[in-house]
Amino acid sequence: MTAQFIVNHLWQSSCFGLLASLLAFMLRGYSPKIRYRVWLSASLKFFVPWVLLVSLGSLVPWGAHQTASVASTLPDTLVQIAEPFSPNPYPAVQRQAQTRWGVTALAFLWATGFIAIVFKRCRSWHCLRTTLRGGTPVKLPIAVPALVTATTQEPGVVGFLKPTLVLPTLLLERLSPEQLEALLAHELSHVRRRDNLFAALHMGVEAIFWFHPLVWWIGSRMLEERELACDEEVLRLGCRPADYARGILTVCELYSEAPLACVSGVTGADIKKRLKAILRGTVSRELNRHRKLALVFAALAAVAVPIGLGVWNAPAAHAQAAPQAFEVASVRPATPLGPLGLRSDQKGGPGTSDPGTFTCQNCPLSWVLADAYPIHSYDLVGPDWLQSTRFDFSAKVPPGTAKEDFQKMIANLLMERFKMSVHREARQMDLFEMTVAKNGPKFKAYAPQNDPGKDDSPSAGPLKRDADGFPVLTPGMTMAMIPGHARVQSQNQNIGWFAEILSNQLRSPVHDATGLTATYDFVFSWSWDEGPGAAGDASADLINQLPAQLGLKMERKKGPVEVLVVDHMEKVPTAN
Repeated sequence: MTAQFIVNHLWQSSCFGLLASLLAFMLRGYSPKIRYRVWLSASLKFFVPWVLLVSLGSLVPWGAHQTASVASTLPDTLVQIAEPFSPNPYPAVQRQAQTRWGVTALAFLWATGFIAIVFKRCRSWHCLRTTLRGGTPVKLPIAVPALVTATTQEPGVVGFLKPTLVLPTLLLERLSPEQLEALLAHELSHVRRRDNLFAALHMGVEAIFWFHPLVWWIGSRMLEERELACDEEVLRLGCRPADYARGILTVCELYSEAPLACVSGVTGADIKKRLKAILRGTVSRELNRHRKLALVFAALAAVAVPIGLGVWNAPAAHAQAAPQAFEVASVRPATPLGPLGLRSDQKGGPGTSDPGTFTCQNCPLSWVLADAYPIHSYDLVGPDWLQSTRFDFSAKVPPGTAKEDFQKMIANLLMERFKMSVHREARQMDLFEMTVAKNGPKFKAYAPQNDPGKDDSPSAGPLKRDADGFPVLTPGMTMAMIPGHARVQSQNQNIGWFAEILSNQLRSPVHDATGLTATYDFVFSWSWDEGPGAAGDASADLINQLPAQLGLKMERKKGPVEVLVVDHMEKVPTAN
C-alpha cells in the first residue's frame, strides 16, 4: 500500500462523509433511523476504497467493441479519480531502498495510536465478559436470553451474533412494570436493528483512522441517531412517554454508561434532547415514495459509478497492457561480419523503416541498455566489460508496439537472458552548467515568418557543401560533422535541446541555467585537432567558442545526476 493510495482513500472517504453530513441535515425532519443509515454508509466507506470498486468493474467480461465507444466519452478527470496510481514506465528498474525517516515516524505514530485504542477496548470487553460469567439467567417474556448481575453499569445488550440482555439486580426492584416494559422494548429494538454489529464495525474504523476527526464525529452522530430511532420505536409500540422517560432517568441516577459503543444501552447520546422528544410523544414523519426512491438511487449510484468507470475503462486498461516480450528473440556472442572483421550495426524497432524487427550486431551491452532505459554514456554505472564485450541481438517486434513498450521488451529480455538487476540513484558527479555570458545572448528568438520550411524534394545529386567543405545544413538537418569540425543548427528549438546535444559531445551532463524559455534560431560550430599524436578532444574549443558565437558560457561544477547502476549482469546469456 503506497502513501498515494492512502491519501486518495482518505480524501475520497472524507468527501463522502461530508456529503453524508449534508444529506443528514436535509433529512433532519424525518425519522432518525433514516439518518442513522446515512451515517452508517459514511462509516463503511472508510472500509471500501474507491479504486477497489473500479477494479471490480474492470473484471466485468464485456467485449471491447461494446465498451470502447462508451469509454471514449468518459471525462479524463473521472478516470484520474478512479485510477489514482501512475504506472512506472520502466518497471524493470529496481530502485535502491532508502530509509524515509519521516514516513517511518508517521507509521510508528499510527501504530502506537492503533495499539492503544485496541488495547483499551479489548480490556473493556474482557471486563464485560467477566460480568456475563458471573450473571444469573432470568426468564423474561422476550426472545433474547437475559442475565441479572450485580454490575454498576446500565442495562444493555451484549454480543453480536447471539446477543444477551444484561439487567442490574437493583434495577428490577426500582422500576415499575410499565417502566421496565418500555426499557425492554428499547433494548429489543437494538437487537432487531443489529446496532451492536454496526457499532463494532465503526469501532474498527475508529481504531484504524483514529487520527481523522471526521471519523469520531460520524461515530457520535451514529450513537445519537440510533438512540433516537429506538426511542421512536418504543413510542410506536404504545408505551407511555412519561413511564419511558422516568425509566431512563432512573437508570441515569443508578448506573454509569456502558464503556463500549457496541454495548447497546438506554442512556447514550444527549439525554436532555431525547427526553424532550419522548415527552412530546410525537413520531417523526416517514419518507414518501419519491424520497425513498431518490435515496435508493443515490445509494446505488455511490456503488455503481466507480464500478461503471471500471467497466467502461476496461478496454483502455487492456489496451495499455501491451505485450512485454518479443515474439521471438535471439542473443548470441558476436561473430565477425565480412572480410573487415567486427563491425557494429543497429537497426529496426518502432519509429524506423523496419518496425517489426530489432537487430543489434556486434553491440556492447551498454548500447542495448541505452535502448531499454534512455540514458547517456555517462548515466551508466557498471563493469567495464559492458562496453567491450559484444553480442548479436535479433528479435521480432509485435505489430503496433509503441516505443515505450519496445523499451520494456528490451529490458525484460536483458533480465531474462542476462539475469540483469539495476536501479536508479542520484550521485554527485562532475557536470557543466550553461549560463548567459556577461553581454547577453548573441542570437534571436525564432520568427515564424523567416522559417523557410522543410525541403522534402528528392536529392538531385551529391550533398552540397560550403566553401569550408561543410555539408549545407537544410531545415531538416540539425548537426553535421567533417573530420576535425562540427556544426549545429537550431531552428525553432529551445536551449534545453541544445544542452542535450552538448551533453552528448562533451560526454558529461550539461545543465541549462540560462533562464531562456523561448525557441531560437542560430548556428554554432567548433573544431579540434585530429593530426598525428593529437588527442582529438573537441571539448576545449567547444567551450571556448560558446561565448564568442552565442553569448553563452560553461562552468564546471559538481551536482546530483541520476544514473542507472547495474547491480548484476551475467557475462554469458542463457540459451535461446
